[in-house]
Amino acid sequence: MQKGKTSDQVLLRVSDLSLSFGGVQALLSVSVEVKRGEILAVIGPNGAGKSCLLNCINGFYRPQRGEVYFGDRTITRLPAHRIASIGIARTFQNIALYTGLSTLNNLMAARHALLKSNFLLGALYFGPALKEELRHRKVIEEIIDFLEMAPLRHKIVGTLPYGMRKRVELGRALALEPSLLLLDEPMAGMNVEEKEDMARFIIDIQEHRGTTTVLVEHDMGVVMDIADRVIVLDFGRKIAEGIPEEVRDNPHVIKAYLGA
Repeated sequence: MQKGKTSDQVLLRVSDLSLSFGGVQALLSVSVEVKRGEILAVIGPNGAGKSCLLNCINGFYRPQRGEVYFGDRTITRLPAHRIASIGIARTFQNIALYTGLSTLNNLMAARHALLKSNFLLGALYFGPALKEELRHRKVIEEIIDFLEMAPLRHKIVGTLPYGMRKRVELGRALALEPSLLLLDEPMAGMNVEEKEDMARFIIDIQEHRGTTTVLVEHDMGVVMDIADRVIVLDFGRKIAEGIPEEVRDNPHVIKAYLGA
């Protein structure tokens, strides 16, 4: 697959991050730089701290030490909803959708953080509120077309196949119009065809939207195909970083995965 162009400008910087739960050390002095426009894959064995890293970036966890910088500002202690509003969106390893709502309404719900109309105007639903609603609806329709979800527009999400629900969750993250997208195992549980579709969408998001992506993924074939760079975590420590080919042949990475 063709990879998009990346910049040398650092969009996200994680500096000396440490996180523990009681006596369990989830992350230990992890530092990462994410360049604008790249796809950075985070790999490692189960329990390596990959999801914990994403949770610290988007404000779900508070690290005991270290800082997270987005652009030129510190976001380490911002609440999750504020981090979402400044351009960082997230999908989850376990799907977190409104299963009783349609695909369209799930995506519209994500636009709530971007609403500017006050409660009274929204209740009256005319003038500025109506215009704002139409603007948001236009963005959602573009995402539905982009992710090839037109047949799912009015389907109740809880009735959709697993792979399609994963796609809806990606669409909901895109509805925030993020400059940084955090994807936590977006292809877990998918068949080969669904994985190929998801990989294609991730590359298209990079190429056509210029979105920077941090991707947690176990499938090394996918990582080798779509990632610009890879970092490897093992027991909460970063043990390798580089282009996919370098990381694949790194003896420390082989040992972490194979237990050699």
